[in-house]
Amino acid sequence: MEVETTIHGTKKVTPLLEKTVYSILFSISFAHLLNDLIQAIIPSIYPLLKESYNLSFSQIGLITFAFQFSASIFQPLVGYYTDKNPKPFSQIYGMLFSMAGIVSISFADNFYWIIASVILIGTGSSIFHPESARISNLASGGKRGLAQSIFQVGGNFGTALGPLLVALIVIPNSQKHILWFVIVAVIGLAILSKIAYWYRDHLILRKNKVQPFIDFHNLPKQKVQIAIGILLIVIFSKFFYTASLSSYYQFYIIDKFGLTIKQAQFHMFIYLIAYAVGTILGGPLGDKIGRKYVIWISVFGAFPFALLLPYVNLFWTDVLMVIIGIIISSAFPAILVYAQELLPKKLGMVSGLFYGFAFGMGALGSALLGKLADETSIQYVYHVCSYLPLIGAICYFLPNLKKKE
Repeated sequence: MEVETTIHGTKKVTPLLEKTVYSILFSISFAHLLNDLIQAIIPSIYPLLKESYNLSFSQIGLITFAFQFSASIFQPLVGYYTDKNPKPFSQIYGMLFSMAGIVSISFADNFYWIIASVILIGTGSSIFHPESARISNLASGGKRGLAQSIFQVGGNFGTALGPLLVALIVIPNSQKHILWFVIVAVIGLAILSKIAYWYRDHLILRKNKVQPFIDFHNLPKQKVQIAIGILLIVIFSKFFYTASLSSYYQFYIIDKFGLTIKQAQFHMFIYLIAYAVGTILGGPLGDKIGRKYVIWISVFGAFPFALLLPYVNLFWTDVLMVIIGIIISSAFPAILVYAQELLPKKLGMVSGLFYGFAFGMGALGSALLGKLADETSIQYVYHVCSYLPLIGAICYFLPNLKKKE
């Protein structure tokens, strides 16, 4: 299909959405990398903050809760609003919030100042994600699983790079060296400006009655609601478990194997790279074999490896973390696209809901697991959490939306 339209006063013919716009997909993926790299600063400096300000695990959990709650609570609202009133430049405002959070946490010298700083970063993230997911869908050319994986993997690589850069820049020096990450935010502003102009032009096409790539299903409303409920239960299982890894894995291997903070961050980097690899695989596999099966395998399939994790030495811990990271991370691109297919007219709202719920479960998981670690031990937390992927068996009841050839 070709559509004739006028943009900036120039008439041209645009092959709309039959062609995947890789330049935009990779740009939004790189912006996601920068956004999540900034987010990754927060858990990466936990050992430094705990030592500098004598924080408990419960306080570490509350910092994570404040960050992820602020990153979650606004996302469905942002998505709902932008479904009706698209804002091409909103992501720039989100990056400005994150930049303010970086500057603030560089100078924070008490628990409450740290809380305020992470809320700023969380608010920036809540503005970034819903519109980014919509842009990925619009640029997908119909390859929505692939587009979502490209978008997600940027965030995963950013999350992986965060601890590495903190280990190289901040840990050997001081907390104030977090200011160096302002450069990351400035680069992000430049990339997001380019994307915003493309998105604005795309909205002009939509005003000319051109619609983004949408598939409609024939499922009854009740079945859609049940499927959404199942997906939210899967999100609970997945992100409660990954909260134990993102917030406390460094403390776990420091406690169990006697590592230094810097050594622990390099082991964390191994897991996060594996997590990124799994994200690359999840979306295209969902396009090929059906998203239901990818979701089912990726959550429930991690169970035996999670069960083994608390009982092995450091080498096998790394091996199992690579396997767990690859398997469990392949779920989210498939979950998000599956949810978008269930509610195809509410892309922003559903993206915000699922990102928000994911962050919220991570927040709640971090807070509760921190309390559990204080009352028992960090190693006991990993024994308890090893059973969480078992909940993924509920995916059996999801309807299969994969189209027949």
